Amino acid sequence: MASILQSLNKTIVAGVVLTIVLLGIMASAYDLSFDIDFWRTLSRYLHVISGVMWIGLLWYFNFIQIPNMPNIPDEQKPAIGKVIAPAALFWFRWAAVATLITGLLTLGLYYGHERSISALTLTLTSSYSDPQALTIGIGMWLAIIMAYNVWMVIWPNQKRALGIVESDPETKAKSARTAMLFSRTNTMLSVPMLLAMVAAQNLS
Repeated sequence: MASILQSLNKTIVAGVVLTIVLLGIMASAYDLSFDIDFWRTLSRYLHVISGVMWIGLLWYFNFIQIPNMPNIPDEQKPAIGKVIAPAALFWFRWAAVATLITGLLTLGLYYGHERSISALTLTLTSSYSDPQALTIGIGMWLAIIMAYNVWMVIWPNQKRALGIVESDPETKAKSARTAMLFSRTNTMLSVPMLLAMVAAQNLS
């Protein structure tokens, strides 16, 4: 077991194997078949995994890394900027993409074409009241804004702040502040976004 847990790749493979075993148990217990309910469940599962990675890293940056940077000795800070932050930002930005794609897929599988359009237009195109579609639509638009911030604001500014893209010290400082402010914006938006996602599923 220790040899598995000492390797991240082996740990992930073991997790996937355990998931497949659980899926087999569930297939037997629930008499599952590869119907629409199966694909809905799988889609939502992938959406949740992607979202946990994305929001988890967002909160890591805002609750741990950024507040503690002033406490790190100057000679140790390059390790954060050159090693930890770039790796975290890689998973952060691609998890945002995965969350968005699996979210849209899940929306289509659960809501169908008409209600999906209703949700994405915040029910403005709907001729009837649909609180669930409105709620999930609000949550999705908050997530879309957050994903836009990740790719169009935070990542370009972080590349300058971390020295991935060459820039002068003044630009680096300004970029670091911009990235931080938009990261904080995403942290703020994540709180109501998560409520919308949970409420839309459970208050139907």
